Amino acid sequence: MITSLFKKSTPINFAFVFLMLLFFFITTQFRQAGTVFTFELLAKKTMLFILIFACFFTSNFIIKKNGLSKDSAFTILFYLLLLLFFPSVMTNYKLFLANFFILLSLRRLFSLQSTKSQKEKIFDASLWVFVASLFHFWSILFIILVFICIIFHTARDYRTWFLPFIALFIYGVLLYFFDLVFNADTLGKLVENSESNFEINYFINNYQNLALSIFATTSLFFITNLAFTISNRPIILHATYKKIIAAFILGLLVFVFSPNKSNDVLLFTFVPLTFAMTIFVETPQSKAKTELFFLAVVGCSLFSFFSQL
Repeated sequence: MITSLFKKSTPINFAFVFLMLLFFFITTQFRQAGTVFTFELLAKKTMLFILIFACFFTSNFIIKKNGLSKDSAFTILFYLLLLLFFPSVMTNYKLFLANFFILLSLRRLFSLQSTKSQKEKIFDASLWVFVASLFHFWSILFIILVFICIIFHTARDYRTWFLPFIALFIYGVLLYFFDLVFNADTLGKLVENSESNFEINYFINNYQNLALSIFATTSLFFITNLAFTISNRPIILHATYKKIIAAFILGLLVFVFSPNKSNDVLLFTFVPLTFAMTIFVETPQSKAKTELFFLAVVGCSLFSFFSQL
């Protein structure tokens, strides 16, 4: 019954998700100890909220534009539920900026199944990944997905293999001139942020540890389900499903390599995971089974959110 409400993408569904996001976003901001809300801070928080909602729309656009969804509202709903696992991520402006640029890259890479303007798409996707690295350096690992997509779609055209390097060169030149004009040290900061840390010892309380465990279990179920059912799905979409799995793995690697580790960095896994969850829910199967998994995700996300406040 609950899943049937989101089977169709309607303005009511978007309004509901918008209001829920606004409620949880405001709740998270007010729970920050010692926060004094000035006009400047409110403007910054407003921009952050708009950025988060832009990520919702972009992820929803990607899955529908590439025929992965049956015009449902599950993608934006699952994105919201995943955010609730780690409420502190809704205060991290830089992570969402990096994630948004990775989304723009994914939008171009997923559209490569169309043979139109493939070189332009590969170049754009590469450039967006490098821009994302400005805000979170290890998001640069998503450049691996660009090469994976080249293998899937344009491996025989040797020129496409050089496009990511051309994008890197242009990116470097632009950063160099930016540093000259504004007397900044962007390149130096990038080098500093290239450090890595493989230790996972950042938990402030047991609830963060529990939220990570629940999230890991949820992720493993849906990604594994997608991986083992690819052969049963339309052949034309096989490459796209493999991109989803690769993007999820790369999101995990960003978390593993990041020096300032926290649950928030798992944000880079949210989009491919929402795609896998949407595909699972829309797959013909027992309605009771679908409802059960949906309620389990809702319950786990709400528990994780309120226990960490």
